[in-house]
Amino acid sequence: MCRSIRTLHNFDPPATDEEVYAAALQYVRKISGTPRPSKANQVVFDRTVGEIAAETRRLVDSLVTSAPSKNRELEAAKARARAARRRA
Repeated sequence: MCRSIRTLHNFDPPATDEEVYAAALQYVRKISGTPRPSKANQVVFDRTVGEIAAETRRLVDSLVTSAPSKNRELEAAKARARAARRRA
């Protein structure tokens, strides 16, 4: 489940709101222990995902670094290569 959470800081172009939301959703799924909440918990689940996404956006936007921005395509290629090595 947590493999879906990706580093969001220091990329060019910056992380999208969809990426931030997806990371927050995966985090809440992991800590709640369920991929889908019951109807009784749906409201609190959705509210928590929204709050964590908002805080994550603030964090990512506030971080500073002197390192050059990472290239999304290059990082994706590296991840595919690591996955291929794991499967081999």
